[in-house]
Amino acid sequence: MTQSRYSRRDALRFAGYSAAGLALAACGVQGQKAAAPSPSAVADFWSTQKKNGRVVFANWPEYMPEDQGPLKQFQQATGISYEYKEVIQENAEFFGKSEPQLRAGQPLGYDIVVMTNGVHLGKMIQLGYLTALDHKQLPNFAANAGASYKNPAYDANNTYTIPYQAGVTGIAYNTKYVDEDITSIQSMFDKKYEGKVGMMADAQEIGNFGMFAVGVDPDKSTQADWEKAAAKLKEQRDQGIVRKYYAQDYIDAVAKGDIWISMAWSGDVFQRQLAGEPVKFVVPQEGGTIWIDNMAIPKGAANPVDALMLMDFLYKPEIAAELTSYIQYVTPVPGVQQILAAKSDDDSKALAESPLIFPTEADYAKLRPYRTLTNADEPVYNGLFQTITQG
Repeated sequence: MTQSRYSRRDALRFAGYSAAGLALAACGVQGQKAAAPSPSAVADFWSTQKKNGRVVFANWPEYMPEDQGPLKQFQQATGISYEYKEVIQENAEFFGKSEPQLRAGQPLGYDIVVMTNGVHLGKMIQLGYLTALDHKQLPNFAANAGASYKNPAYDANNTYTIPYQAGVTGIAYNTKYVDEDITSIQSMFDKKYEGKVGMMADAQEIGNFGMFAVGVDPDKSTQADWEKAAAKLKEQRDQGIVRKYYAQDYIDAVAKGDIWISMAWSGDVFQRQLAGEPVKFVVPQEGGTIWIDNMAIPKGAANPVDALMLMDFLYKPEIAAELTSYIQYVTPVPGVQQILAAKSDDDSKALAESPLIFPTEADYAKLRPYRTLTNADEPVYNGLFQTITQG
């Protein structure tokens, strides 16, 4: 479990700093915003679909057990063959490659894709590039998904998506160098930690933390709030408190003591704790970010019924437990905790007991998603926060 591997969590999640992301952020994507489908239209579509016995699943690297056990069990249980492709390296890049095909009405060749809540998943929804789900065919999701994963702000009533895995952005700190319990985000703005603070380079990540720091709920924020948060972050930078704005290598810097406090992803910290490193994770009292990787069916998918069946199969608690044991991030299925706790091996018990894998109710109450941005909002928002990290 402590083996280092290139994975979903190692990739840049959003548009901010890849060439593809910068290009998309600069020019935007033009298209007619699609109206939400009526219940009758959704019912009519699904009434014409049938099981075909095949499904093609597009995912991130190292985001499925190496033996593909859950997929093999799905094939055995349903008779549906699968093709699994690790073709998603970053949301902006994947959207940039997919958008021209979808705009032209051409299928992507995938029945399921996994994308993070944020700018590019929002575009997929707004432009009508995803198929509205038939929740009558998702009984395991209805029965086993946690309340925090139903009816998200970015996709009302899970019209187009259901979660695959999730993670939390909070604060990590090295207890060898920090001799206090960090509970507030304001510690990241404290001059006594000058040159010892790490912040993330991504505009959505740092934007959320800036808003937490000024007492604003990101999902309810206005442009005035973004400007206030950006001013707070600029002051932090100009005072020399931030040592570096990181893409994904922050966790090594915290573990080695190059920085003492940093924005961090929960799964990264959990792995370092298993390895015995002196790194602690906290969701600050002002709030932390929950990001969710979602399964969706792109328009024109050849096998939508088979895709729904697989999506729902992954919500069986015993199957979700296999995913959690391998991926080591937050599962949307709370029942997994009891399954792991009942196992005899130490690794499973460590997972079951960790609030980094199973956030407490108090933590969930403090977690907020990324700000949902319209096409008009995006250049304003990115302009404010990219200026901080690039400056």
